[in-house]
Amino acid sequence: MESQNSTVSQRLSRRRTVRILLLAGIALVFIASVRCFIVSSSLAATPDDLARAKRLKTAIKKLEPIHETIRKTKRGDWLETHYEPGQTFQRYLNSKPVRPIGVRNVIYIQPLGEFTKPERKAVLLSAEFMGLYFNTKVVIRKDLPLKVIPAAARRVHPKWKVKQILSTYVLDKMLYPRLPKDAAAYIAFTASDLWPGQGWNFVFGQASLRKRVGVWSVHRNGEPDKSPADFRLFLLRTLKTATHETGHMFTMLHCTAYECNMCGSNHRQESDSRPIALGPQCLAKVCWATRIDPIKRFEKLYLFCVKTGLKPEARFYAISIVTLGGKLPTTQPAPKASARINR
Repeated sequence: MESQNSTVSQRLSRRRTVRILLLAGIALVFIASVRCFIVSSSLAATPDDLARAKRLKTAIKKLEPIHETIRKTKRGDWLETHYEPGQTFQRYLNSKPVRPIGVRNVIYIQPLGEFTKPERKAVLLSAEFMGLYFNTKVVIRKDLPLKVIPAAARRVHPKWKVKQILSTYVLDKMLYPRLPKDAAAYIAFTASDLWPGQGWNFVFGQASLRKRVGVWSVHRNGEPDKSPADFRLFLLRTLKTATHETGHMFTMLHCTAYECNMCGSNHRQESDSRPIALGPQCLAKVCWATRIDPIKRFEKLYLFCVKTGLKPEARFYAISIVTLGGKLPTTQPAPKASARINR
């Protein structure tokens, strides 16, 4: 009996040892995981990032007086038919947003199909503007012909008789397989009308945040070859769509606080009424995400708008520079800082 008891005791002892080792191993794995999480979190919010966020919160307060709060919703407007939670700068920081930095730091523009000369000019200017807007390198890729879109992904609208291409096909079958490894976003511009599938008439653009691809259409932006004023309107509409949708790709939600480029729009009139400028909260998001000083960003956008004849937009960027204590990058007299946004 004693020898049997001894054998049993030894077996129990070995089992306890194995259990202890297993528990120790699990504990080590858990500790290592926590350490990885802590390191990851600290890398996502460096001391420079924290200091930048603090400075931007000060800038928000200075800029608030020159921005209009969002207008009362009218019948047919976006907020009448869509619930939007809004997104403050702090909530954006807490969401660990997608940022065009690190390995994926390039915005790629993919022309798709044919363009008229004025349309092509607007697309090229939009690519330039996006680089300034998001402080990010922009690369324009070689054109792709419309023949890459099969017949199954095309249609003629049953009522309007307008030729359309399926936006989801462009995203999933055309862009995603060609996605560059260093792409923060890969965006197609086309002059063809878009529709996203059954139950829809059309869309101005569509994006997949997970896949980092998007497609925008200039088809409904006007007649850029009609007059210089028509070209400016066409350009402004193209710039708004491109920057608004790309903002979503960098984790920015619709703005519900100010008249802002990140406000949702249900129709052309509503979209045209919105400024291309960002409200103070959304501005802070872009500046933090792309690591740019607000005044430097305003200066670049101001010069672009002066060059392209977008006078109201240039004026507002000038006001923003003065409000933050900067000086215009030209010899023109500075506007009064008390002026509000001129849409």
